Amino acid sequence: MARSVYDTSKTGGKFEREAARFRSWVTADGSPGPAGEGGFPAESGRYHLYVSMACPWAHRTLIFRALKGLDEHISVSVVHPNMVENGWEFRPDEAAHRDDVNGARFMYEVYLKAAPNYSGRVTVPTLWDKEKQTIVSNESADIIRMFNSAFDGLKGVRSDLDFHPEELRGEIEEVNERVYHTVNNGVYKAGFATVQDKYEEAYGALFESLDWLEDRLSGQRYLAGNRLTEADWRLFTTLIRFDAVYFSHFKCNRQRIADFPALSRYLRDLYQVPGVADTVDIQQIKRHYYVSQRTVNPTQIVPVGPRLDFTSAHNREALGPDFEG
Repeated sequence: MARSVYDTSKTGGKFEREAARFRSWVTADGSPGPAGEGGFPAESGRYHLYVSMACPWAHRTLIFRALKGLDEHISVSVVHPNMVENGWEFRPDEAAHRDDVNGARFMYEVYLKAAPNYSGRVTVPTLWDKEKQTIVSNESADIIRMFNSAFDGLKGVRSDLDFHPEELRGEIEEVNERVYHTVNNGVYKAGFATVQDKYEEAYGALFESLDWLEDRLSGQRYLAGNRLTEADWRLFTTLIRFDAVYFSHFKCNRQRIADFPALSRYLRDLYQVPGVADTVDIQQIKRHYYVSQRTVNPTQIVPVGPRLDFTSAHNREALGPDFEG
């Protein structure tokens, strides 16, 4: 049921990510969104977010929750960084890794509560509806768009912040498409490949895109329209993990993000946006990847290093305006 190991035996050694199964939407008035069923109105205290501090997909949702001011409206449970035989798990005796909404010991129990016959992958982030006692969505790309606008009418929510502005949607989608396939998912394609040519194919596409991003960000502060958008945050969660995990663990070792002048400054720029640093936990990130992915790291030894610096000056002010957070 938990299925925590990626099986490449049916794909010729190539890593392929399974599509999300729950795709309903929270909307301001509960009307149907772009997919799934309606009946999920944006109400304070109704929804609960399940995340891992280690997971880049879940990290996106934590950033949007923080920046949009949704902390008081959407509660959170954080799974333990270890994901082994039973998949993502909670530790009832640890306040930091406890499920106070459903009292689950394992994340798969939450999925089975929503769908008793469910047999797919059990993933985070997962957005839970406390009223209907079901999963709204387990697709991070959809959840961040819900967080971006659906809750704007609630008290204290930053309705003035729009990370998916209509006039930039074409450019955002174009960047997202390439970044998702070759960078966000590209590191996994390299890391979980089980044949040489599939690894090299993913490795080549990854660094071709990192070179493209380096060139793009050498002349502008952000990825689209020279203002912070979801495209930046979708890239950020991969970049922040790169030197600590993907460089060595996933064999993405042509160079570190620290070796790209523009990308490394851009990473520091985003990290220093107020509220973002609190969503980053490098120790949980390292522990999850090196302990949980035993096909890649059979010894489960977690590296002590590397030394990482996200707080020094980025000097990108000349490329565009500061984020008005």
